[in-house]
Amino acid sequence: MSEDLDFRIQVRWSGSGRSGLGTISSGGQSITYSAPAAMGGRGTGTSPEELLIAAVGSCYSGTLARILQQRGLPVDRLDLGASGVVTGYPGDTRFARIVVEPSIEGGDNSRVQEYQEAAEAACRRCFIGGTLKETIEYTVGEVRVS
Repeated sequence: MSEDLDFRIQVRWSGSGRSGLGTISSGGQSITYSAPAAMGGRGTGTSPEELLIAAVGSCYSGTLARILQQRGLPVDRLDLGASGVVTGYPGDTRFARIVVEPSIEGGDNSRVQEYQEAAEAACRRCFIGGTLKETIEYTVGEVRVS
């Protein structure tokens, strides 16, 4: 039996257009955000673009950690770099691509191919990235094992 889960945040925006400044509150934490300077905004705090990349990256890292555990692949720490590309600015602006690049510390270098396969499986199974896959290219870049 499945159930629906409900997630809520609070958002406050002050100012007008790209010159404004926002705050997101969730779980007792507050995050300041604004439009990126490259898009004519303040460039203060994070940006909606970075928050989207962070949502995909955090989902991906948790999914990868679980897959590594299930497959018996050793890991002491998992670090993740993630990047995104926005195209068409300032006209038909859209998010085009998100790339995740995991670094697995405490891994077994003789099993690099298995880590690569786990990284690709995590990309397919991360439900937030999967939710976006119809409109955004979502891929795994370099997988580092040390």
